[in-house]
Amino acid sequence: MAQWNQLQQLETRYLEQLYHLYSDSFPMELRQFLAPWIESQDWAYAANKESHATLVFHNLLGEIDQQYSRFLQENNVLYQHNLRRIKQHLQSKYLEKPMEIARIVARCLWEEQRLLQTATTSSSPVGSLMDSMSQKYHQINQAFEELRILTQDTENDLRKLQHNQEYFIIQYQESLRIQAQLSSLATLPPADRQLREPSLLSKRATVEAWLTREANTLQKYRLGLAEKHQKTLALLRKQQTVILDDELIQWKRRQQLAGNGGPPEGGLDILQSWCEKLAETIWQNRQQIRRAEHLRQQLPIPGPIEELLTELNSTITDIISALVTSTFIIEKQPPQVLKTQTKFAATVRLLVGGKLNVHMNPPQVKATIISEQQAKALLKNENTRNDSSGEILNNNCVMEYHQTTGTLSAHFRNMSLKRIRRSDRRGAESVTEEKFTILFESQFSVGGNELVFQVKTLSLPVVVIVHGSQDNNATATVLWDNAFAEPGRVPFIVPDKVLWPQLCEALNMKYKAEVQSNRGLSEENLVFLAQKAFSSSSVNPEDYRNMTITWSQFNRVNTLLALNHCTELNDCVYFSGRGGIKLMVWNLMPYTTKDFSIRSLADRISDLNHLLFLYPDRPKDEVFSKYYTPPLSKAVDGYVKPQIKQVVPEFTTPNPDPAANPTYMDHAASPAVNQPHAYGLYPPM
Repeated sequence: MAQWNQLQQLETRYLEQLYHLYSDSFPMELRQFLAPWIESQDWAYAANKESHATLVFHNLLGEIDQQYSRFLQENNVLYQHNLRRIKQHLQSKYLEKPMEIARIVARCLWEEQRLLQTATTSSSPVGSLMDSMSQKYHQINQAFEELRILTQDTENDLRKLQHNQEYFIIQYQESLRIQAQLSSLATLPPADRQLREPSLLSKRATVEAWLTREANTLQKYRLGLAEKHQKTLALLRKQQTVILDDELIQWKRRQQLAGNGGPPEGGLDILQSWCEKLAETIWQNRQQIRRAEHLRQQLPIPGPIEELLTELNSTITDIISALVTSTFIIEKQPPQVLKTQTKFAATVRLLVGGKLNVHMNPPQVKATIISEQQAKALLKNENTRNDSSGEILNNNCVMEYHQTTGTLSAHFRNMSLKRIRRSDRRGAESVTEEKFTILFESQFSVGGNELVFQVKTLSLPVVVIVHGSQDNNATATVLWDNAFAEPGRVPFIVPDKVLWPQLCEALNMKYKAEVQSNRGLSEENLVFLAQKAFSSSSVNPEDYRNMTITWSQFNRVNTLLALNHCTELNDCVYFSGRGGIKLMVWNLMPYTTKDFSIRSLADRISDLNHLLFLYPDRPKDEVFSKYYTPPLSKAVDGYVKPQIKQVVPEFTTPNPDPAANPTYMDHAASPAVNQPHAYGLYPPM
């Protein structure tokens, strides 16, 4: 929904605040008439770039004319009059200063967003979190506004310095002309020389005194400008740290947890807008520093300014280098369990590509697979001789600029891992514990090849398998890594052991994602898993609260993985023979992904005739019939088609009638169960 439409639905107290935002400078009527168009423009950019502000302002006048024509067709005289008045006012006030109206509109839109956030926060159950985010965003926007003011201030100082220096050079040329005239007096008769010389000497003395004073003034201007740039760059570094080291790192962490079934990491739009603002501000300041350096070279004046400008230029280059290299990210990760000879996809994106015009010379991105050791060497800047650990087909892609979204990205749609080269495994480590990563690398030129950057980014850890039977253990490796990896780690170090509740949290997240339900694992489920993991018989959850589980324990207990590969049908389903939990409980052997690929869970439930009800009392066919595989068609060629069915040999009986006499399964204990409620799941009734 458009922002203006959302605002109209707010309570009266918020609407009153909205009314105070508008005045004759930017009438609310205009905001109403042109709401979609106004919200589609980048007013913040126009507020800082005069050429763009001029373009947007003239487009605004054009939109007013189009709206006027619509009102003319509707014969709406009042709106025609108001629009004509508004247009005349805007032309008289902002035609020569379009950046001013751009700043006013940008401010109004930002205040509208803040008002919406405030209204949402007050009515949301997660209000405190939203309030915290609103405060954080407010601080970031405040810092950008301060940077804009500082950058505009140094721009004004730079123009003043340039004007004063140009006048200084004119006066210096005048002093040279006077000196030339004095030198030419030597050729004149003594009487003429004595007549003209005093006047010229007086002029020379006056001009030289002025030049001396003005040289000192220019030097002070230069030093003052350099000090302001130092302040701006310090704030730029701070703002960039907040956005790249806090916000972007948090987004990457959310992306990693999403691999375990966590909530979506969220869009990159707001991050991109911040990074683009950084890029613009950095580039403006870099150009200012270069112009200041040009002025110094044009008129050298002894002093510390040369060293200061060299330091500023080095600092601003470091800042923009960090921005470009850090914003080359993987928007869509490749699958973390990667099977050879299987097609897979990934997307990389440069968050500042549009603003730095990188797309004017579209860069190519290359993808290679490297081992954990190669990734470590890469991050240490050690020479890896461009080694890879396998061959990826279709691993080159050109970045494309999408005008409508302003994004620069490369979509790898048809990659395939042809072969993998494994390292010598340590001890008992299996192939499903060996981690690889997809390395994406490219080269960007900025400012017409003024700066060239080599960029690289690594995917989340990838486990390579060659057969579906390896999927469970490979998923265990990925789940453990995603859940417990720490920011800034050496690739791909994870703790060898964690507290049991930490693992429960990770399993619960994965389980809810797999079954597509908000209902996670119950306490009884977790106790059951703890008993399996620790070979324990305790039914008290508190007994496991402070226990630690090692990676090897987790990896060898297939029950944990089987639980996390259930489909949406396996949402803690408990069955009984007659609609209630019986005194005796039979446990079917846990299923694996491979089992479900052979015959689905729904069909297995259908096959087992003694499973009649979904707890507590829903007939199984009512719940699961829509998932059953349609029956095979009757043979028409004299042959009966084979069919796979689930059976439990000891309890195989033909279609029992629930109203008939109790069957064996109703009363007889399973040979595998000595204690009826050994796991404490179902107390006797």
